[in-house]
Amino acid sequence: MQILGIGNAIVDVICKVEENFITQNDLTKSNMKLIFDENEFKNLLSNLKIEKTISGGSVANSIVGLSQLGNKVGFIGKVSKDDLGEKYEIGLKRENVEYFYQKKKEALPTGTCLILITPDSERTMCTFLGTAGKINEKDVSAEEIKKSKMIFLEGYLWDEGDPKKAFNKAINSAKKVAMSLSDKFCVDRHKANFLELVKNKLDITFANEDEITSLINAKDFNEVISFGKEIKKNLIITRGEKGALSIKDNKITEVGVNKNLNIVDLTGAGDLFASGYLHGHLNNFSEEDCLQKGTEMSSKIIQQIGARL
Repeated sequence: MQILGIGNAIVDVICKVEENFITQNDLTKSNMKLIFDENEFKNLLSNLKIEKTISGGSVANSIVGLSQLGNKVGFIGKVSKDDLGEKYEIGLKRENVEYFYQKKKEALPTGTCLILITPDSERTMCTFLGTAGKINEKDVSAEEIKKSKMIFLEGYLWDEGDPKKAFNKAINSAKKVAMSLSDKFCVDRHKANFLELVKNKLDITFANEDEITSLINAKDFNEVISFGKEIKKNLIITRGEKGALSIKDNKITEVGVNKNLNIVDLTGAGDLFASGYLHGHLNNFSEEDCLQKGTEMSSKIIQQIGARL
């Protein structure tokens, strides 16, 4: 297998809202809020009209994108044996993703992410992790990881206790490790651990400008560039309208954005950028062509609703 993703198995519930819905519910626009109370989540959802329900999760979205580009891929993520868990597995298999998880009835239901799209196409997320957040080392197959050229992890999955043990088992079993920092919320919550991962455990790190700036407490982007050169890894940074760049072996490669797009939903932009870049990486593209493929994939996804092409 070329790449095995390990991440939160989450069903996305997509809803369009007005700006005031975000402020009235004390949400931070464009960021993610974790909701730990299932009733609070249900109350939020009860006031909304659902546009679309789709199998999601950040790394799972990237893995589906890689499958659509013709790569042999797999995914590990924890669901419960319930209606959403069944739909989740069917959604992956339909996209030719091998699913390495034997689901059973869990104490918590399959995880759900409420994606709120405001009129400016920005997305704000409320996530009830459910059983996805209870992943442990028994759920992660070292055997399947060893068969893969590389693994792809998400910052959303990292947490103290069992998820951390699952993460470490995956990293220690892998030939090569890529990870997305996922969200500034995750970076701020786990800064010391993420910094250790980026410096010493990961081969490829994906981050947007806010996430990487927060991770190293940078005062300006020049400090980010210096950090990228110091760690001697492969650091990929997306910068919104400024395009994207990679810092690898002291070399900086930059690409611009695609213009004149009809942007309707930014939900899967980072996920699909990662699939395009990793497709290039797995198939020996030049660094510039990897970035261009990432840009091409993210440009496609933001012109539709949802994070799957």
